[in-house]
Amino acid sequence: MGGAEAFFVRMVQALHDAGLDQSVVIRPGDGREQRLGASGIPVATAPFRILFDFKTPLVLRRALDEFQPDIILAWMSRAAQMMPPVRRGSVFAARLGGFYHLKYFASCDHLIGNTRYLVDWLGQQGWPRDRLHYLPNFTDAVPGAPIVRSSLSTDDDVPVILALGRFHDDKAFDVLIPALAQVPKAILWLGGSGPREGRLRAQARACGVEGRIRWLGWRKDVPALAAAADMLVCPSRVEPLGNVVLEAWAYGLPVVAARSSGPEELIEDTRTGLLVPMEDADSLAQAMQRVITDRSLAHDLSARAREHVNHRFSKASVTDAYLHFFETVRR
Repeated sequence: MGGAEAFFVRMVQALHDAGLDQSVVIRPGDGREQRLGASGIPVATAPFRILFDFKTPLVLRRALDEFQPDIILAWMSRAAQMMPPVRRGSVFAARLGGFYHLKYFASCDHLIGNTRYLVDWLGQQGWPRDRLHYLPNFTDAVPGAPIVRSSLSTDDDVPVILALGRFHDDKAFDVLIPALAQVPKAILWLGGSGPREGRLRAQARACGVEGRIRWLGWRKDVPALAAAADMLVCPSRVEPLGNVVLEAWAYGLPVVAARSSGPEELIEDTRTGLLVPMEDADSLAQAMQRVITDRSLAHDLSARAREHVNHRFSKASVTDAYLHFFETVRR
């Protein structure tokens, strides 16, 4: 249940609240089926496996035949690949949150990118620009009551750095750990899990910061964590958008991020966050230390960022943009 999956649920619910008639087919698990079904949205489930999946196309075919949609929207590449032929008159679009090969979308009429950089990249790969559309993500995150720091073995008077994401090379937590070694006394709350966890723990021991990292696993109380932290750090070497940045802004946290494509598009350096070169632990450490020591800067970053996210990435504005897109391509 990463950022793309969480936003899918938010987007479907927002469109439902706006009166759009929808039927969804999703992979089971993580409570998505229950959450959407409780809102009155018809939900079917399918495996969406990479290999030897004969069931998913059949489930999709049944959903198409029963619902008779004007518009079919595939969320990412696998759904686009597995979609059976659509009836004449239906519009087939796919929403992308990353840099996928266009072969997966050969049967689509339109492509949606959630950043302008991604839309431009898709055009450079040869997709017709008049059938490319920029529709951003929104966050409906709201600040929460702070978690009690002592529950995470953290003193009240130490700086707390929050980082969230899958333990994968793309997220570059292997850059954050040596950067932490250069920020005295700071505690890192690291939320997530994944295939690189063992390697990251070994690196923490080698860097001498094992005692200053709290390995939180996947958490459902991110607002409470954010309310008790001093900043969010996004060190990713691959981050097409950065939902975590939008959410941190909504929570009122200053953000330090590496210049991967998503954060670089979202963040205005020194105004709505601090940007540092990718793969540069020294620069990352300096930026984190700057937020810790310059409280006026930290306040200004979070205030301007919250205003920015409320204006450009609100639920209402993004929902309206999707509805306008649907009406335009349907005509």
